[in-house]
Amino acid sequence: MLDADIKETLIENLIGQLAGLPSIGRKTAQRLAYHILAQDSSAVNELARTLTDAKSRIHACASCGNYTERETCRICGNGRRQQNMICVVEKPADILAFERSGSYLGVYHVLGGTISPLDGIGPGDLNFARLWERSRQSQVELILALNTNAEGEATASYIVQKLQGMPVRISRLARGIPVGSELEYVDELTVQRALESRVEMG
Repeated sequence: MLDADIKETLIENLIGQLAGLPSIGRKTAQRLAYHILAQDSSAVNELARTLTDAKSRIHACASCGNYTERETCRICGNGRRQQNMICVVEKPADILAFERSGSYLGVYHVLGGTISPLDGIGPGDLNFARLWERSRQSQVELILALNTNAEGEATASYIVQKLQGMPVRISRLARGIPVGSELEYVDELTVQRALESRVEMG
C-alpha cells in the first residue's frame, strides 16, 4: 500500500510541475506526464540532461539580453545586422516573432519584463541601464515592440520620457497587432506589417 501511495504522489508531483508551465493546463499536463512515463529510461534521461544543460549553460547576452550560450548572441555578433536599429522587446521569446518574419535586419534589446507597480516591478528591476548606454550610439533608432497592455504602454512612455533631448529616434509598431495580445504569439505577417508601418514617438 505504501509503494502505491508513493507512486501516486510521484505522478501527481510530475503532473503538478508540468501544469506550472505557461499555457499548459491540467489535462495537457496529464497527457505529457503519461507520455514521459511510457518512454524508456534512456529517452527520459536524455530529456533530463537537456533541461539541466540548458539551464546551466544558457544565459543572457551581454549586449542585448537575449538567450545565448556565448558571451553575445548570434544576432548581436552578426556583422550584417544593423547595429544602430534596436528593437526593444519584453522577453527573449518575442524575438522569435520578428525572426520568423525575416523582414527585420536590426538587433534587439530585451528588457526582461515591463514596469508593473502592482507586481512590485520598477525600472530598477529591468534592463534599462544597458538600453540607455546603447542609445548613445550615433543615429540610433529604437523600435518599441512592447505588448499592447497597460504595463507595455507605461513602459513605452517611460522610455520616451527618459530619452527626451537625446539624439535618438524612437518609433513603435503600428496598431496592426491586436490590443492586449502577446507579441510572441502574433503571426509573422502581422508582425512584418506592424514593423513596416511603425510610427515615430516623442
